[in-house]
Parts: sequence; C-alpha cells; structure tokens
Amino acid sequence: MSCFMSLCLSIWVVLMMPGRTSALNDNINVMVMLPFNNTYLFSYPRVSPAIEYARKTLERAELFAGLKFNVRYENSACGVDALYALVDTQGDERPNLVLGPVCEYAAAQVTRVASHWNIPVISAGALATGFRLKNSETSEYSHLTRIAPTYLKMAETFQAIFEHFAWRTAYLIYDDDKDERNCYFTMEGVYMVLSDYHIVTDFAVLNSQEERVDADGIITSVYGSEVVIMCARADTVRELMLASHRRKLTSDSHIFFNIELFNSSSYGDGSWRRGDKYDNEAKAAYSFLNTVTLLRSTKPEFEDFSVEMKKSLQQSGIPVCEDCSAVNMFMEGFHDALLLYAIALREVMSTGLTKKNGLEITHSMWNRTFEGIAGQVSLDASGDRNGDFSVIRMTDPEAGTHETIMNYFGTNGTFVTMPGFKREWFSLRSAPPPPKHIEPSSGGLGVSAVTGLIVGGILGMALLMAFYFFRKNYRITIERRTPREECDIGKHRQLREDSIRSNFSAA
Repeated sequence: MSCFMSLCLSIWVVLMMPGRTSALNDNINVMVMLPFNNTYLFSYPRVSPAIEYARKTLERAELFAGLKFNVRYENSACGVDALYALVDTQGDERPNLVLGPVCEYAAAQVTRVASHWNIPVISAGALATGFRLKNSETSEYSHLTRIAPTYLKMAETFQAIFEHFAWRTAYLIYDDDKDERNCYFTMEGVYMVLSDYHIVTDFAVLNSQEERVDADGIITSVYGSEVVIMCARADTVRELMLASHRRKLTSDSHIFFNIELFNSSSYGDGSWRRGDKYDNEAKAAYSFLNTVTLLRSTKPEFEDFSVEMKKSLQQSGIPVCEDCSAVNMFMEGFHDALLLYAIALREVMSTGLTKKNGLEITHSMWNRTFEGIAGQVSLDASGDRNGDFSVIRMTDPEAGTHETIMNYFGTNGTFVTMPGFKREWFSLRSAPPPPKHIEPSSGGLGVSAVTGLIVGGILGMALLMAFYFFRKNYRITIERRTPREECDIGKHRQLREDSIRSNFSAA
C-alpha cells in the first residue's frame, strides 16, 4: 500500500512540475478594440482576419496545444467607446489580454484601467512619445507593449541620416487635425530626437480643416534650414512640393522628406498624378522628395499570409489594387501580438504562474526577439518594438518609378545605402537668400505699385510737417494778443482755443 501511495505521489509531482504541456490547458479571453469604420487602415474588417489567422496558427501548433483563445471584438471608434467596453466588464468577465486600441487618446484611457486591473495590453498603435515611460510598476502605462515601431524609433532614422550627411538644421511642417493628431505625434518624436542631438529645428503647423493651404507662404519660411520634413495629407504634400520646385528650392539647396509609415504606396509610382495641368510639374518636383516608411519583408510565410488577407479584404468589399500589398503594418502587428502573448504566457506558466499574472506576462514580452509573420520582431527593455525603416525616392524621373535607396535597422542602429543611392541627391550648397519681393503672379506688388507707395509716403510726411508748423504758429499768434483784445473776446476766445486744441489732439 505504501508503495502504491508513493507511486501516486510521484505521478502527481511530475504532473505538477513546471514546463509540462498539460499546464497550458486554459481558455484565454481576448478583447480586441478596433474601429468598425473602414476609413481607418486598422479597422475591424481589415485587421480581424489577421488576428484570426494567428489564432488558428497557434491552436494548430504543438507548442501551444491546450491553449484556446476566445476573441471578442469591440468597436473602439477611436474614442471613449473603447474605455466603456472595458469598464463594463465585471470580475470574471474581464479579459486576460487586450489588443488595441490604436488611436492615442483611446489607448491612453484603456491602458490606464488595464494596468490598474493587471491586464496586459498589446497595441500596434499608441505610437506617441507620451507612452514611453512604462518601466515603473506605478506607471499608468506599465502593462502596455507596443508591437509596432513608435514615432521615437522612426525618428532615430532621421538622426542617423543627419549624422551621416552632417546636416544641422531642419524645418518641420505638419497637419494638426486637433482630433487624432497623428502628424502632431509623429513630429513630436522627430523634434525630440533631433533636439537631443542639438539639431536646430523650426516648424509650421497646418490647419487640416482647410481645403487648401497657403503652400507658397509656408515655403517662404524654410529659407535658412537645410532639411524640410513633412507629415501631411497627400494633396498638401503635392502643393508644398510644387511651391518648393517653383522657387527652385528642390535643386541642391534643400533636402525634402515626407513621412508615410502606414500606407507608403500612396507615395509610390504616380503619387504626384491628379489628372490636372500641373501633373508634369508635380512629377518633376517629386523627383526630389524622399519618403520615410517601414521596411518591408518578403519571407515565404508572409506571401501566404498576404494572399489570405487579400481574399478576406475582397470578401469584405474592401478594394485592393492588384499591384499593391494587401497587408499594412497594423495587420502584421496584431497578428504578431497574439503570437507574442502566447510565447510569454507559456514561459510564465512554466514557472507556476497563471494567466492572471498580467505584469509578469507583460515583462516576459519585453526585451525579446521572435519570428513574426513578416520577419524578425525585436522589442526593447521597455516593451517598444525596434523598427526598421526605408527611404524611398524616384530613381527614374522619366518613368517616375521609385525604389528604396536607404535602410535604417533599429535593432543595431545601422544605416545602409542601397545600390540605387546617389550621393549628389543629398549634397547641399548654401541655401539661397529669401526673395526680396514676391512675384506678381503670386499676388505680390509690382515695381510701379512700390514706387507709388514711396511717393505717397513722402507727400504724407510733407502734409504732416506743414500741419505741425501751422499749429505752432497759430498758438503763438493767440498768445501774443493784447490784454484789451483778451477782454473783448472773452469766453469766445477760450471756446475757440479749446476747439483748436481739440482739433490738434484729434490730428
């Protein structure tokens, strides 16, 4: 009997030992927060197929056998709805993992509550600089992991480029919609990184509510800066590049960059084309524009993933161009987010902890490198992804085709030029002085109008001086009147002098 009891005890101990596959038998409740509005590149119809693809992959994998992911989708609407969806859950209904939100203000609210409730949050958004302080357990963003490269990581690309070419001044131009403020947060990251490296920066803020911007007026302010960095709508970038090209600022006196992380295809071949009379001029201007975007991967698994995503988008009625990639960074990011969580959960559970140990799971995700759907994913010690970025440029002005000319690898901070790169594209001479007058075609004053103003000014000065001497002489005449005259005039003189005095005061 004692032997039997000993055998039973031994079996129980073995089963309870950390690292056994049986310990992974669990249901994981996942709350995904995405806007249902398809105008967003990270909408539910676009991103949910990627998450489902990851869920099925994990459930088929022997390494994660026993884990079942119950995914629930909530409409974040890029606003307070995301917070309401989370706080409405009670006790055991609370999720074990939150994916999203993407928009900064919604992510801030959700992450604060989730951190208080010890729930890990992984987002392919929340890229603003304000989320970077997460290492302290008391931080309101302590449970946030950012699976997409942040704006600060992107800005390191500019720091590397500025250092490589020895540039010292930059002018930042960005849209600010006062709502989601993507370009504001983008330029905030650029400003902070360049300032840390003592790069002199100035900036112009565009009102995105206006249909047209005063591109010519804005471009007049870039004189004195070597590099112009833009983040704006495609039409606004076109207007700014046209204005710069007309002022001859694009030919080796200034370097122009545009930031487009989310949808770089909008600045690919033919991005200048609007079907108007300025297309050829815009094409010439765009031959001087460099676009910073995410580095793309072409691993075999990614091709299969891309095909499946394209089918899902078409089934949802979302148009996908034949030559464009059907996958954006948000789809990649949320796919890899679920994979990252599964890896961290398995590691934590092997030590005897459970899915309820949110902070431990979060920290297990940080400072880790793993293979994502599009390539290697590396997260730093603060749970922010190290980004790899490319600079694309029109390399054939006749055909108007673009290609990658530079790459920046954030994991090791290396900057590499590609075969299509030409040094003269980034060589600067002294910037031209600001124009002394605006051309008449731009609504300025011609020479004759300026001459008229000068002559008018001289005549005006002459009249004022004559008026002054008249007043002085008249006062002296009054003061020299005889006492008899003063008595005769009496109150009438006083009223008259007061009237004169008041008239001069008015003059």
